[in-house]
Amino acid sequence: MSQQLILDLLPPSPPSLDNFVPGGNAQALDALSRCSPGHAIYLWGAPGAGRTHLLRACAERADAIYIEPSDAADMLRDAAMADTPPFRLLAVDDVERLDDSAQAALFSLYNRWREVAATPLAFALVLSGNRAPLSMPLREDLRTRLGWDLVFRLELLSDAERAQALETRALERGLRLAPEVINWILTHHSRDMRLLSALLDALDRYSMEKQRAITLPLLKDLLRTAPPSPNAG
Repeated sequence: MSQQLILDLLPPSPPSLDNFVPGGNAQALDALSRCSPGHAIYLWGAPGAGRTHLLRACAERADAIYIEPSDAADMLRDAAMADTPPFRLLAVDDVERLDDSAQAALFSLYNRWREVAATPLAFALVLSGNRAPLSMPLREDLRTRLGWDLVFRLELLSDAERAQALETRALERGLRLAPEVINWILTHHSRDMRLLSALLDALDRYSMEKQRAITLPLLKDLLRTAPPSPNAG
């Protein structure tokens, strides 16, 4: 089953700090939960480490904005030039993908962030990238600004941590997963906890529809009989 089909079967819960599985990232999670106006946090790590989850979770707060590279230039420019920022937190994802115009706008926004940090106009910045600040393929003056405040490298969950997370989420739903079911899921599917959780939700629903206990044969039956996804490439 494709990753897109897993998500199509049953969209996962909206990202939040509470449903993020920290693993070795507890310090970063704690910093994000306490991130207040006037502070900045830069997260970096490999795909699947949870960067987008955490940025979207931060942006779920009141007076917060989430920005993707595709529409970053205008939004960052407007934010940097605003006399009174219309947000208290701004999250910028995948900064390595920003074009020259967006990089210039982010540079201006950082300067604005520092200028108002100790005033009532202060706001927080949370950014993410795929590598450490000084290794980013960005203009030099922007690379240094990524490290102005807190920087955290996000670590991928270990197999044991993912297994524990799946078991915990299953128990929260009143489910019991046999070790063979968990091991099969971890062996054959993405390391991304968002996708693994979506598969667990789909399996829960399928078990209720079929009125069968969750077993490895039931899981394979779900994956074999799932209808084609209209969004699958």
